[in-house]
Amino acid sequence: MSLPLENLDDHPAFSRIPPWAQQKLSPKAVETIKKVHHWMETEVIPAEPILKAQLNQEGRRWKKPQIVRELREKAKKEGLFNLFLPKTFGDLSPGLTNLEYACCAEIMGRVYWGAMTMNCHAPDTGNMELMAKYCNAAQKEQYLMPVLRGECFSAYSMTEPDVASSDATTINCRLTRDPQDSNYLLINGRKLYGNCIWEEDLGFYILMACSDPDNPNPWKRHTTVIVPKDTPGLKMVRNLTVMGYDWAPEGHGEFLYTNARIPASNIILGEGRAFEIAQGRLGPGRIHHCMRLLGQTERAYELALIRATDTRKKPRGKLIGEFDSNIERLATMRLQLDAMRLVVMNAADTMDLKGNKAGRYAIAQSKIMVPQACADIIDECMQMHGGAGVTQLYPFPEMWTYARFVRLADGPDAAHRHQVGRDELKKAPKVKEQHDAYHRRYKELCEKWGVAYESFL
Repeated sequence: MSLPLENLDDHPAFSRIPPWAQQKLSPKAVETIKKVHHWMETEVIPAEPILKAQLNQEGRRWKKPQIVRELREKAKKEGLFNLFLPKTFGDLSPGLTNLEYACCAEIMGRVYWGAMTMNCHAPDTGNMELMAKYCNAAQKEQYLMPVLRGECFSAYSMTEPDVASSDATTINCRLTRDPQDSNYLLINGRKLYGNCIWEEDLGFYILMACSDPDNPNPWKRHTTVIVPKDTPGLKMVRNLTVMGYDWAPEGHGEFLYTNARIPASNIILGEGRAFEIAQGRLGPGRIHHCMRLLGQTERAYELALIRATDTRKKPRGKLIGEFDSNIERLATMRLQLDAMRLVVMNAADTMDLKGNKAGRYAIAQSKIMVPQACADIIDECMQMHGGAGVTQLYPFPEMWTYARFVRLADGPDAAHRHQVGRDELKKAPKVKEQHDAYHRRYKELCEKWGVAYESFL
């Protein structure tokens, strides 16, 4: 049963949640959202400079900052761990719907690493859902449970540098049986992305590779396996910066597999079922990315409001916010933010009501529209801060980089647009029938009213 709306109106955590969404929040979800808001406002946002300082200590760049470790332990004790887990996890799940978790994710997103303090960060959220849904009991005990308990982190390895990254059927990293022992597999190929192997808390990679290149069905050629990071034959060539940032301590890497040998028991679900697994993994994760993006963009907007009313900054004797161009700029950003939130919440609600598959269009809509809109808004906020806005004095450069990166994460925008466009074109025959009916009725009305018939088709 939801709470009366008037009970939520005065709490900042609900100020931007539309009434229709508020009505769908359970009492437990309301309390959880309040706790997440308090956590971010008092524990995480004020600690940003501390994390930066700890990361920059000599020899600590690829080690989890101590403040993150302490916050993770505290969040676990306060019941703020693994909030993303769907109800299918049973007792481990907090029981939030996609819509309810979306409200939490936006608040977490106000700081890039905020979700990590609650074990709700990418790629682990998607990986945990994947393992819970597709792994066998032994795999869950060995790999899933340590991540759920916060004892290690996982990575996802799919993208390759030598093929078109927008077409996953071309993935060419090879997975073959060891000719000396069929109980083992050999991996050979190159991969991009996946957390840096230097991250001390990283435990393993979930890898997608080609195991049956001659299968006439391109969707059955690939297999998903678990690769421990200390597997012989697995080498990280280098850290991949994103727009110049190394994103330590997790980062991104370029990897080379040379006869990397793993047990065949590390195959998830079965050979040739990688695409089935990938599609089951990506839906909710795209929504999580979008809501976190909205959270950080709201924070960028707040900084723009402060700048617009800063009495120390008065070009030509006026506050920055007194110029008509900036008043309109702020209004446009506000409208865009609120519109994007509705788009993502609609996708989350659709998944709750009809399932992930039925929500495919709404998920794609969010994935396409939100990163671009957020990048544009952050760019405007950066512009309002002048030269200082593009420096480390403000969080805008990292915020913008994350928004820009998400346009590629979990599939490039162009691929999603292509899919949406193809789906729309399939509707054309039915639409034509509808318009043909207009035309027939128009002819009937012409005869009835004695009006000269003119074709408009």
